[in-house]
Amino acid sequence: MLTNQQTTLKAPATLRGIGVHSGNPAEITLHPAPANHGIAFLRTGMPNGNDRLIKAHHACVSATELCTVIGDVQTGAVATIEHLMSALYGLGIDNVLVEIDGPEMPILDGSARPFVQAIDGVGLTTCGAPRRWIKILRPVRIEADRAFAELRPIDRGFRLDVEIDFENPVIGRSRKAMDLTPSAYRREIAGARTFGMMRDVERYWKAGFALGASLENTVAVGETAVVNPEGLRYADEFVRHKFLDAVGDLALAGLPIQGAYRSYCGGHRMNVGVLTALFADRANYTIVEAATPRRETTLAEFGSSLGLAAFASDL
Repeated sequence: MLTNQQTTLKAPATLRGIGVHSGNPAEITLHPAPANHGIAFLRTGMPNGNDRLIKAHHACVSATELCTVIGDVQTGAVATIEHLMSALYGLGIDNVLVEIDGPEMPILDGSARPFVQAIDGVGLTTCGAPRRWIKILRPVRIEADRAFAELRPIDRGFRLDVEIDFENPVIGRSRKAMDLTPSAYRREIAGARTFGMMRDVERYWKAGFALGASLENTVAVGETAVVNPEGLRYADEFVRHKFLDAVGDLALAGLPIQGAYRSYCGGHRMNVGVLTALFADRANYTIVEAATPRRETTLAEFGSSLGLAAFASDL
């Protein structure tokens, strides 16, 4: 259960693996952080020996092709942040410093489950400051060809509705909609793995992507069947992973969202693009701060105890 206070980790948690695109070893340590710190990445191991602090914010996104990248490649960047960001948002964590020794996050098993397990292993604690949310005040929508992504107001909580529609019959068309709570995230979303089509592998390799991809961290999709011998974790694992990615990208709003998100044939570019459109006009949103909590609530219940709203002049 979550309180209306900001949260962080009780202790550091370290994970190791390889980058799915670079194929290089990667190690991260999630450090507890104080109230109002937010999520930030401390990039170490730079060629010049200088560490770089990069805020996990949509304004810091520098690329969205196949993964989400924050920071500048020349001065320090971190790629494939969406799975960790998804786990942090899904579990309701406000403040963490992510120390990483290279330019790409470890892919682990291709889902957010290892991050969730590491976080659950150290536990959460409150930071002694009220939680804040971005409240959607009016609909915001972006479109690209047949794809669209939109945010709209709702009375409480955060609801996502993600639909995919692939020509490949193994993936096909499917839709996943639910209110985001820590328990629902753990149960229905965290374990969904990233996926890719076998016919695209050579093209990805030539472009410098997917060099670390394998059947241990990616669902490989052939023309008529899933290649992985164990099959899928969920019958609709493909759309669940797109849901996972959307949670991670929307975490780059900088604060949790009170509103509803809907996408069709979206992806990292559309997820980040709708945040850019949201913050382009202050009339689209405001910031609400939780009142002093009298009992523990879930993310879906927070709307009943919101305090006075104020415009987000700091974003």
